[in-house]
Amino acid sequence: MSDDGKASDDDIVWSRAETDSPCVKICVVHPAERLCTGCLRTLDEIAQWSRLDAAQRRQILAELPGRAGQLKQRRGGRAARLARSQG
Repeated sequence: MSDDGKASDDDIVWSRAETDSPCVKICVVHPAERLCTGCLRTLDEIAQWSRLDAAQRRQILAELPGRAGQLKQRRGGRAARLARSQG
């Protein structure tokens, strides 16, 4: 956006009439759940995003809030890792 409040050429070039990606640029995949901890999408959803139509993207976006609970439980850190290796 330019100083006068009008869209700049860069804004026009990068604007698209499509469903935005939920990516928040925190791209870390949870090892057990296989979800990105930033956007909560699966690896397949991330890979296919550019090829999905608007309805498919909206469906995924609607499912994301329900996935947040899958990442709440911690894995136990060092103590749990040691217990697993001894058991």
